[in-house]
Amino acid sequence: MLPSGRQTVFKNRVGWAKTYLKKAGLIDSPARATVVITDAGRQVLKENPNKIDTKYLDRFPAFHSFMSSTESDNRMKPNVDVSDMTPDDQLEDAFKKIRESLADDLLSEVMKIKPYTFEKLVVDLLSKMGYGAIEYGSHATVASGDDGIDGVIMEDKLGFSLIYMQAKEWALDRVVGQPEIQSFVGAIAGKHGDGLFVTTAKFSQKAKDYAALHHIILIDGEKLAKLMIEYNFCVSVKKTFEVKEIDTDAMNEYMDD
Repeated sequence: MLPSGRQTVFKNRVGWAKTYLKKAGLIDSPARATVVITDAGRQVLKENPNKIDTKYLDRFPAFHSFMSSTESDNRMKPNVDVSDMTPDDQLEDAFKKIRESLADDLLSEVMKIKPYTFEKLVVDLLSKMGYGAIEYGSHATVASGDDGIDGVIMEDKLGFSLIYMQAKEWALDRVVGQPEIQSFVGAIAGKHGDGLFVTTAKFSQKAKDYAALHHIILIDGEKLAKLMIEYNFCVSVKKTFEVKEIDTDAMNEYMDD
């Protein structure tokens, strides 16, 4: 068992092996509880490497990016030996890796739901974040097609200010350009409210610049997953670690004058 006593070492190692192979693009999970090998994975089998470890997987850009994103801190440069890190540093690094892995898996799960259900997921998340009453746009109908507005959110409980939302479940590697944002701006023109564009894809720099110019808030797939984690939406706490330190004020009561 692991020190927590809640999971076997074997199950833990298999779980992380699956995560690393998925990050490298060697396996995929097209459906819940389903794992399949990819073409890249088959190519690796043909190469028949002696060992598939993190050093081997680092040759794959997606895996390298995943590992690098959790080591962006100045003290986490590639040349820094783990033995030079303090226990606090190692704990922080492990937490970043776990959180990054969770965000990726969460986004993969989101991609398995139907597009009109994705709209409901987004507005439910916003409700969890503390926004007021919500009216559904295309979610209330059979399919989308409501002049570019998928939902109307009350910025406060009394509904003094409105936020018009567009939610699009698009491929994770798709890049949303300025034309899509420009179309959304046109859809909410004259409605006297703010705009929120949410997607599982990414935004181009031109799209970001245009959105900033017209006061449109953008949420891409990465930010969406992070918000879901931050607000405990569709996630649960697996385990909790308490890092404690000496309470000097309490100890001072017992010190001699």
